[in-house]
Amino acid sequence: MNSQDLLDLATKTANQASSGEDIEVALARSVSTNVRVHEAAVESLTNSTSDAVGVRVVMDNKQGFASTGTLTEAALKEALDQARQNAACAEADEYVAIAEKVEAPVVEIESWDPSVLEVETKSKIEFALDLERRALAADARIVGARTTSYTDGYSYSALASSKGVSSADRATYAGAAIQVLASDGSETKSGYGFDGGKNVSEIELGKILDRSVNRALSMLGSVKPSSQPVALFLDSDNADTFLGLVAAMLNGEAMVKGRTPFASRVGEQIASKELTLFDDPTDSTSSSAVSFDGEGMPTKKVGLIGAGVLEGFYHDSYTAKRSGELRTGSAVRSARSLPSPGVMALHAEAGGSSVAKSFEDIKSGLYVYDFAGLHSGVNLISGDLSLGVEGRMIRNGELAESVNECTVTSTIQRMLLSISRIGASAESLYSGAVMPSLVIDDVPMAGV
Repeated sequence: MNSQDLLDLATKTANQASSGEDIEVALARSVSTNVRVHEAAVESLTNSTSDAVGVRVVMDNKQGFASTGTLTEAALKEALDQARQNAACAEADEYVAIAEKVEAPVVEIESWDPSVLEVETKSKIEFALDLERRALAADARIVGARTTSYTDGYSYSALASSKGVSSADRATYAGAAIQVLASDGSETKSGYGFDGGKNVSEIELGKILDRSVNRALSMLGSVKPSSQPVALFLDSDNADTFLGLVAAMLNGEAMVKGRTPFASRVGEQIASKELTLFDDPTDSTSSSAVSFDGEGMPTKKVGLIGAGVLEGFYHDSYTAKRSGELRTGSAVRSARSLPSPGVMALHAEAGGSSVAKSFEDIKSGLYVYDFAGLHSGVNLISGDLSLGVEGRMIRNGELAESVNECTVTSTIQRMLLSISRIGASAESLYSGAVMPSLVIDDVPMAGV
């Protein structure tokens, strides 16, 4: 069953809408393989197929939803009946509606590479074993790999509604990851690396090894630093982490509920003039590029922050209607969940600083390797932030000792205004984000 088969099934179900009723049907099938190896042997090998169905019914401003994991007409009929029953019991909400079909340009995105389907299981196992071998051979102080994995797969999805919305998509992916252990005889440190893309050839082993091996080795002998203000240097991955928090605060749902400090600040400067941030799922260089959002709307570039000025929020149909704003084609969902606003391919515009240039003016800084406590240490309603960090100190433009057991404490608002430099090139990440490095000045760091 491919994406066209799913679309035909979804359309047939959506067309069963009665007078005054709207139906939306989302279907998906995913097939994946996961290989885990340890000490030159296969630890586990899993092949799985997962189906998903989600049916939404709206009538008299009441919404009902039901889901199942079986792609049959009988299962869809049962889900439709259940969604109708749930709608009858729901409270009315004037902003609830199935998205209307719009006539807008569609950027055709191809996320499908058939070569993934042709990779034999033996080759997948060998890929993981080779990654483990290379990591262990990289340095005598690498004493083991806690886990090494290879995963790939493909997915089909489709969405149809009684409003005339119709979209289908297909995608392939492949990725690998390793967590290594480094020891100097007195202590052991770990390092984690990962990479991937839409096919095996896009997995950069060098990137995985550099991130896992070199960072594990560099953390040997790390110390707890003294408390001091530092300039944080964030590589592309950690810039994605930080700016992903910023993007979460620009969610249309948070805005209409008053759960973001930026709710009434459109048109104001909220960040350094160095920063331009946007979501662009139409950028084919992103692994998250897609032609349609979770409501079947054509995707487009959505400006969030331009030269430090808040340009707006991203919306699905519900939050756009509730706020009086325009939809931005930013609905995200799985087939078994309701749509909600979300970013798909977050981008930060590259600046003018090379890595060397970013370092040379830093008298006292920290090259951040990892953040800890993202779920408990960040309040997206107030912007307060307190995160554990580890990495290497920067002294007079040079990398110095490694540090751990320290915490940076600030607010996202203050850190946005303190961005001083942005890297001259943006990297397409496995997450789908396209990010440069960045430097945030004068962040309090607590140590000893």
